[in-house]
Amino acid sequence: MAEEENVQIDPVVEEEEESTTYKPPPEKSLQEMIETDKEDESLRKYKETLLGSSAAGAVVVDPNNPKRVLVRKLVLLAEGQPEKELDLTGDLDALKDEAFTIKEGISYKIRIDFHVQREIVTGMKYIQRTFRKGLLVDKMTHMVGSYAPKEEVQSYTTPIEDAPSGLIARGHYTVKSLFTDDDNNEHLKWEWSFNIKKDWN
Repeated sequence: MAEEENVQIDPVVEEEEESTTYKPPPEKSLQEMIETDKEDESLRKYKETLLGSSAAGAVVVDPNNPKRVLVRKLVLLAEGQPEKELDLTGDLDALKDEAFTIKEGISYKIRIDFHVQREIVTGMKYIQRTFRKGLLVDKMTHMVGSYAPKEEVQSYTTPIEDAPSGLIARGHYTVKSLFTDDDNNEHLKWEWSFNIKKDWN
């Protein structure tokens, strides 16, 4: 990595989040939603379609875990390459030392697999801050959406991103990721890292 030692890095200026007058609606339990307007047959069928198996009662994937969102893994998707996975169910501290290698200039997406249990989760967001040599070089926020509880794994895939390229871009990056929602619940927060290189190895 000697080639990157005297490289000048321009930090990203952290912009203030735009203040908005939007306030999420008051939280309602899954049971309250099912009970509301239950005499309206068409609305009841519509809710059953939206809620799937959770319309029959609470879906609990892991009875020992009280959280509503169980984040399972992060997957790096790049065309022509095998999927690279980070298991988010084990020791999260160990992820900092297991760096992905990303070829400079490639297009890639990130997929996050998760379970939703117990209650509907509204306005989920994936926030990612990328640092190089301690400086913030990129920040992105993706609106993931609202999800009903399901026994099956659900997933969100980011839009295509382009990895930076050139001598200045090559090196080691640290990422701080957060899976949250409109109510500022912290579903999972973790750090991971990657290296941008001239090639995949």
